[in-house]
Amino acid sequence: MSKNMLPRFSLYGFLKNQKYYEPFLILAFRDKGLSFFTIGLLIGFRMVWINILEIPSGLIADTYGRRRSMIASFTAYIISFVIFATSSALFTLFAAMFFFAIGEAFRTGTHKAMIFDWLDSEGRTDEKTRFYGLTRSWSQIGSAVSVVLATAAVLITQNYTAIFWLSILPYLANIINFLGYPSWLEGKVDSSVSFADLWRRLFSTLADSFQNKPLRRLFAESMVYKGNTTITKDYLQPLLKQTALALPFLAALSVQRRSAVLVGAVYFILYFISSYAARHSFRIADRLRGPEPASRMLWFITVLLYITAAAALLAGRETIVIACFVSIVILQNIWRPILMTRIDSVSNAAMGATILSIDSQASSFYVMIFAPLMGLAVDRAGLWPVAAFGGVMAFMMLLSGKKIKPPDNLSPGVN
Repeated sequence: MSKNMLPRFSLYGFLKNQKYYEPFLILAFRDKGLSFFTIGLLIGFRMVWINILEIPSGLIADTYGRRRSMIASFTAYIISFVIFATSSALFTLFAAMFFFAIGEAFRTGTHKAMIFDWLDSEGRTDEKTRFYGLTRSWSQIGSAVSVVLATAAVLITQNYTAIFWLSILPYLANIINFLGYPSWLEGKVDSSVSFADLWRRLFSTLADSFQNKPLRRLFAESMVYKGNTTITKDYLQPLLKQTALALPFLAALSVQRRSAVLVGAVYFILYFISSYAARHSFRIADRLRGPEPASRMLWFITVLLYITAAAALLAGRETIVIACFVSIVILQNIWRPILMTRIDSVSNAAMGATILSIDSQASSFYVMIFAPLMGLAVDRAGLWPVAAFGGVMAFMMLLSGKKIKPPDNLSPGVN
């Protein structure tokens, strides 16, 4: 019997989400003099490289070791933080985004595959939604704590550079955490595999994945839901800054401090509620008689929230928009554990990291295309196109949704 890995998996999520930069990243870029379009280009550039590296990174993790890939990922993150903290030149910001993309590509999917492998070894495959929800809730608790620390850093220093330096410490701690994982969680390591073999496996997995109709549908859902949420969440920051400037009880503070107080408060609440939502996502799935009906209900609510946000933006009701955007992010933390269970039920466990990397790549591709377009639209027309676009795409997913069933030819040992 292997040791209980829940504490280490939860610690990973807690440390991984010490993203002190996240609540202030757009404001930090604006402080460097960047337009929303340029910011969109930076985000799109990051997504291009995530797309290039995503699937090969999952295959490399499955072939050469998942734990090693996670350590490489967090090393790349740290390099990006150093560049963000020390430079304002646009070409160096692109370099920082490149290293950040390496970190994202080698991380996404890999750790989930390790969690699912451990559950399989323990004979606890029926607990996947509950277990993944628990670890995700610790990630959101980490996010809530990180907001408090990041807000304090901005209030004290009155600049955004400190948040990048501060982000290095928990990422170093997570590298130490990985060293405590049992070696068998590396997966079936075969360092003798040639690069040509690696690419053959890659294209074989891609072909199998896209011939799997239920899995193909879930990739599309993930692409739209996660992609829209990623784009929407970034525009919370300028909304909150604009709202903070209009609050009379914050008038005595500087612009940066006013923004920091409101951004910090809203993001803390967002992550705190998200933690609760992720922890209890399995209850929602159970109450709605399974992951499929639960997913359809979440799509329906998401459509309503985007429509409400678009109408509120046109009416100039920023408070309603903030509430809708926050609710959409919270809903994703219910939807994501349910999606992971749905993906795992129709995919091959032996290629878990690769399949989950394909899922992550689909979302990255979506953001790569639409983040710059949304940035250009916001520069010209305000924020309402973001909500309108999100609503249209979510409505299309809702209309086209069908019950997902595992394919008949799913290989033995797949959960």
